[in-house]
Amino acid sequence: MGVKAMLPSYELGFYALALTCAVVYSGSGIFEASRDSMNRKAFRDGIKPGWHYFGRKMDVADFEWVMWFTSFRNFIIFALSGHILFAKICSMVMPQHRAVVYMLYGLLAVLGSMGLAYLMIVLSHCIILYSVSLAKQKWLCYVAGLCCLASFKVEPFSSWQSGFVPGAFDLQDVLFYGGSGFTIMRCISFALESCERKEGIYSIFDLLKYNFYLPFFFFGPIMTFDQFHAQVSTRGLQRKDDEMRNIRVHAVLHVGAIIAVDIFFHFFYILTLPSDLKFVNRLSDWSLAGLAYSNLVYDWVKAAVMFGVINTIARLDHLDPPQPPKCITMLYVFAETHFDRGINDWLCKYVYDHIGENHDNVVKELMASISTFAITTLWLGPCEIVYIWSIFNCFGLNFELWVQKFFQWEPFAKMEANMSEAMSRRIRAVFGAANFWAIVLYNILALNSLEFALLVTKRLLLTGFPVSTLSIWFITYCGVQLIKERERVLAIEEEKHDKAKKE
Repeated sequence: MGVKAMLPSYELGFYALALTCAVVYSGSGIFEASRDSMNRKAFRDGIKPGWHYFGRKMDVADFEWVMWFTSFRNFIIFALSGHILFAKICSMVMPQHRAVVYMLYGLLAVLGSMGLAYLMIVLSHCIILYSVSLAKQKWLCYVAGLCCLASFKVEPFSSWQSGFVPGAFDLQDVLFYGGSGFTIMRCISFALESCERKEGIYSIFDLLKYNFYLPFFFFGPIMTFDQFHAQVSTRGLQRKDDEMRNIRVHAVLHVGAIIAVDIFFHFFYILTLPSDLKFVNRLSDWSLAGLAYSNLVYDWVKAAVMFGVINTIARLDHLDPPQPPKCITMLYVFAETHFDRGINDWLCKYVYDHIGENHDNVVKELMASISTFAITTLWLGPCEIVYIWSIFNCFGLNFELWVQKFFQWEPFAKMEANMSEAMSRRIRAVFGAANFWAIVLYNILALNSLEFALLVTKRLLLTGFPVSTLSIWFITYCGVQLIKERERVLAIEEEKHDKAKKE
């Protein structure tokens, strides 16, 4: 059945009301738990004094978020402001050489922040993978690239390389492994695109201009080399109508999101609470479900803010970077689940779509998903929790296709054909709600801990059965129906837009 199946407005209104009441009820439980645990000794490291005019302490369990906007804030503002200034001057004076200026500024920024030894390590890997790309053999590029990536992700090679970099500051490890990992992924993209080029080869300076674009260097997102090279080589720098207005709006929204998250952390200690399983176990099933889901939403907000800020700067440089990840609230299928759209696009282009093709063959899909999650495991850093996360998500991705194929068999296909479109949509939403919680539980084990994920699973499926299980499933069903309604409206708007273009 099509995505345009419509439900009565009163039914959608009931779904919205039920979902709103459930969110408020779950949130009130988390709020009360946060208030009662403010001075708990077990949470002493995760809850610190916050903004004094709120009169409450603040959840500071995510050290990356805290460091970005406290001790590391000034460096980020200084480095990115310098990039924006030089980029603007260059785009006005010599736009044909702007990629060279981006590269030089990026090299100096990396040198100033991480030192000469780190810069030499990164350059050595760039030279190695550039040399491999000259052979124009894709399999060799994959092997060499994954070996270089493993050298930063697997012991003792990662410790051996990090040992060359002196000093120790709060985000050194994050910058070291972030910059190194993204460098290797960019170099692999460069090598594979070089193999696709039929005439001639790209120069080493093309690779350096691609890799040392500062806004993308440490934290991504990744633009594939073909996209970056085409965009940065454009000499006619013209902006679309209202582009600068959109950039300003997005910048204000990101600042607002940062302030909103900080305010939120004064009242809801969603990151610290899961660290004490005994305390969390006292929460109601609804509050526990809300706590698990809110952790996933926060990780999406964190990624959206980080990539959003970087993308805003990239748009000022006349680039079209990968979009921030799709809102986790709008997801109920594994195929669309990701927190980094750049890595997702990279994996889809060079691995998942390359092997799986049109993704309707069960065997090819299995091979494609296993290969994709094997590389993702290496990218994240092989360890027990990453293995478990990869296995569950790989299974979820394939299980979707197996279920789809199963219900395409004649008896089930005939039954659905005899249904109304609205009834078909309702039945699909029931399965979508179950899939939604599979996504939450499969990903919460990597964001928090395996023990917390097991506790949530046990409470929702075993201890809380049947009342909590079925009621939370129904509320999730309401949410999925609202997502489907939004998809329906967007599909109609897109169709109207396409018609207007043709006319």
